[in-house]
Amino acid sequence: MEFETQTAAIETSVVIPCLNEEDTLGSCIEKAWQALREHNIAGEIIVADNGSTDSSRTIAENQGARIVMVKEPGYGSALMGGIAAAKGRFVIIGDADASYDFLEIPKIVKKLREGFDLVQGCRLPAGGGSIQPGAMPFLHRWIGNPLFSFLVRRWFNAPINDVYCGLRGFSKAMYQRLDQRCTGMEFATEMIIKASLHGEKIVEVPITLYPDGRRSHTPHLKTFRDGWRTFRYFLMCSPRWLFLVPSGVFIAFGLLGYLVAMPGLSIGRSTFDAHTLLFASLAILCGYQCILFAIFAKTFAVTEGFLPPDRHLERFFEVVNLEKGLVVAALALLAGGGLLLAAIRQWWLTGFGHLDYAYTMRFVVPGATLVALGFQTVFSSFFVSILGMRRK
Repeated sequence: MEFETQTAAIETSVVIPCLNEEDTLGSCIEKAWQALREHNIAGEIIVADNGSTDSSRTIAENQGARIVMVKEPGYGSALMGGIAAAKGRFVIIGDADASYDFLEIPKIVKKLREGFDLVQGCRLPAGGGSIQPGAMPFLHRWIGNPLFSFLVRRWFNAPINDVYCGLRGFSKAMYQRLDQRCTGMEFATEMIIKASLHGEKIVEVPITLYPDGRRSHTPHLKTFRDGWRTFRYFLMCSPRWLFLVPSGVFIAFGLLGYLVAMPGLSIGRSTFDAHTLLFASLAILCGYQCILFAIFAKTFAVTEGFLPPDRHLERFFEVVNLEKGLVVAALALLAGGGLLLAAIRQWWLTGFGHLDYAYTMRFVVPGATLVALGFQTVFSSFFVSILGMRRK
C-alpha cells in the first residue's frame, strides 16, 4: 500500500539497497510504509537500485517508493546513492532480503530524536537482540560476528555488539561529517569505525533477525571473502595494530639478541655469537620499518580524510620534525660508520688477511645496522614531511 505523501517536511528517509530482490522487496516496502504511517513519521522510501534485471523496480514503483539508479556496483555504492538523494534529516537503512522487520523502524527513530547520531540494530543476545532459527549461519553467529564486534570495541572503542547488522539509523548530518569512502560491503563497518573515532553519539537497539526470504538467488554476502575484507579494513584503519604492535615484538626480540650476543653469553649448552647478532639486527630493521609504515599510514589517512585527526600523531609531530629526524639520522650514520671503520682497521692490522670473525662481526653487524637505520631515517623524514603537506 502506498503511503500518502506528508505535507510536512520529511523527517525520515528509509533507504533500501536493491539488486534483484523481487522475492522480498515488496514486503519490505510495505512494512516500512506501515511503520511510518502508524507512528505518524513524516517519511519517504528510497530504493537504491544497483542494476536489477528482474521486476524489482516495477515493484518499488507500484508501492510508492522513489527509485534512485546507482550505476557503480557495490553495496556501499548503492547506499551512497540512496543516502545522497534522501530528503530526511534522519536516514534508516535496511537490506531488502526480509531478514529485518521494518516495523522496528520507530524504535530507531525514537533514539535519533533523543539526540543520538548513530542507532545500530543488534541481533545478538549480547545486545538484547534475537535470532530466529535458521536466520544466521553458524560461522557468522558464533565466530565471525562476535569476533569482529569484539575487535571494533577493542580497537576503536565502539559501543557495538553486532557490527554486521544491516538495519540502522543515523542523522544525515553525521553521515556528511564522516565522508565515507568504501563502496563495497565495508561501508557498514566503515560507518561504525569512523563514527566512533569522530566521537559521535552511538547507541544500540535490540532487533530480531529473520531467515532470508529470497528464493531466486543466494545471499550476496560471502562468508570468507567478506570476512577477510572486514578484517583487512580494520587493519587499514588501525596502524597501531597493523604496524606498531608487530614492531614492538620485533624490536624487543632484536634488543634481547644484542643483549646476549654482544658479550657472547652462554646459557646452558647454547652460545650466542655473531649469527645471533645478524638475526637480532634483522629483527630491529624490520621493527623500525614497521614503525615508519605506521607513521606513513596514519599521516596519509589523516591528511586525506580517511581517519579523523589524531592527538597522538599531533603530539608526535610537535616533538619530531624533519630537521630533528635528519640530526638523528646523521648521528646513526656517524656511529655506524665509525664501527665499520673500526672493523676495517682490524682488517688493516692483519695485513688484510684473515680476521677473527667472532670479534670483528661485533663491529660490522651493529655498524651496518646503524647505517641502514640512518639511511631509512633520512629518506623517511622527507617522505613523511611530504605526506603531511596540506592541500588548499
